[in-house]
Amino acid sequence: MTSNYEKLLRKNLHSLYNNRPENLDTRLPAVQKDNLFHFSAFGEDCCLGPEGIHLSGKPAKGTEGLLISLYAIHVGPDPVHIEPLKAFRDLPGSMPYQNAFAVNSERVLIPYVSRIREVQGFILDLFNGQLPPEGVTGDFSFVIYPLPKIALCYIFYLPDEEFPASCTCLFSANAPAFMPIDGLADVAEYTSRRIIQLID
Repeated sequence: MTSNYEKLLRKNLHSLYNNRPENLDTRLPAVQKDNLFHFSAFGEDCCLGPEGIHLSGKPAKGTEGLLISLYAIHVGPDPVHIEPLKAFRDLPGSMPYQNAFAVNSERVLIPYVSRIREVQGFILDLFNGQLPPEGVTGDFSFVIYPLPKIALCYIFYLPDEEFPASCTCLFSANAPAFMPIDGLADVAEYTSRRIIQLID
């Protein structure tokens, strides 16, 4: 049975290919081979085509596939701008999603902070990551790209005698130009889940 995610994904791909920008390869950005576009998404090799989306060679029919299709529809020609980093609560229209974002994108990582520090190099490699901008605080932090033009900056504090561990997730400055606000919340949530999958 076809899920609602699959139906929406197919609808998005149909809309994208019926009105495909001539420069979609540079917008994503991606390597184009005929009707297929290859780029990195959620730490995996992604292939987007008119019939579906594949991650690491497997059909992406769930949340991740839908988010990639949304990104492909909304991404514009502008380059990504990392700074100034923005908290989710400061993004326009974020109020209805703020509590879920904090629980599913930030607090979900708190039990894993020490382990994330140990394997952060591996995470950076998979997500085309980099060091954070100068001035970002925390015991450790990094910037990763779940999608080519959407950067997330994770800031972690390790537990000590006075305070528990904590995690903050910030967005690149112009992330809302490439994805609707509810989609951005889902991108962060799915990225945090991927980090947990990787370290498990």
